[in-house]
Amino acid sequence: MLVQSSRFRFLFHPIQKLIPSSLSFSVASSAMDSASPSMLFLCGKSSTESEIAKSLKINDTLNLPNGGKVSALLQSEINTFRFGEDAFNVDLFLNSLSTKRFGRFLIWSPLLPSTHDIVSHNFCELPVGTVCVADTQFKGRGRSKNAWESPRGCLMFSFTLQMEDGKTVPLVQYVVSLAVTEAIKDVCDRNGFPFIDVRIKWPNDLYLNGLKVGGILCTSTYKSKKFNVSSDSLAEPLARFKLMGCDPVNFLKVNF
Repeated sequence: MLVQSSRFRFLFHPIQKLIPSSLSFSVASSAMDSASPSMLFLCGKSSTESEIAKSLKINDTLNLPNGGKVSALLQSEINTFRFGEDAFNVDLFLNSLSTKRFGRFLIWSPLLPSTHDIVSHNFCELPVGTVCVADTQFKGRGRSKNAWESPRGCLMFSFTLQMEDGKTVPLVQYVVSLAVTEAIKDVCDRNGFPFIDVRIKWPNDLYLNGLKVGGILCTSTYKSKKFNVSSDSLAEPLARFKLMGCDPVNFLKVNF
């Protein structure tokens, strides 16, 4: 299911101003990465998830691989920063959420190396169904250890789930790919948007008019007789869709 937003919001304006035009996105992001911890806003749908957020912050639990540091902040602290109108709308996301598990605990960051690193590296510390969303990431993971830079306009999120049957774990990436394509078609149909015929290219790529516009990556570890699965999704910037003759008009936030 997708949650409507009045605008296509994926990047903080202040971050744009921090990156000198003379520098490449990669160089600027790397510099920012080494200079300060990544900000993580820990948000909850109910008091239960909010208490988890407080505990994670107080105990300074979360971190990145290879000793990477993060700065954990609470949802109530978002308004102490000036992120601009194009910031991810956490309140809209949580207020529109109707699930029993997925997305109820949300981690949102303006800039991350990778949403995958957050959910996979901290899997055991997070409630199952946690979703991590970033407006910009510069060390995203792909198949065959490919690295992806995802600048302004991309939709990037990762979520966690647990499974006991190892035979079904490989099917997760196919289910997620299908869910994304069906969600796009459904929201266009329900809101009168132009039809966007996003299709799956086996096994995990999303294509539109012959060009790749997104991808799904799932990884898992086995612990205590359960498979801990981290699923990542990346959609291309709005401009890419427009170049292919499609306009996803006011496109929306992903909600599980």
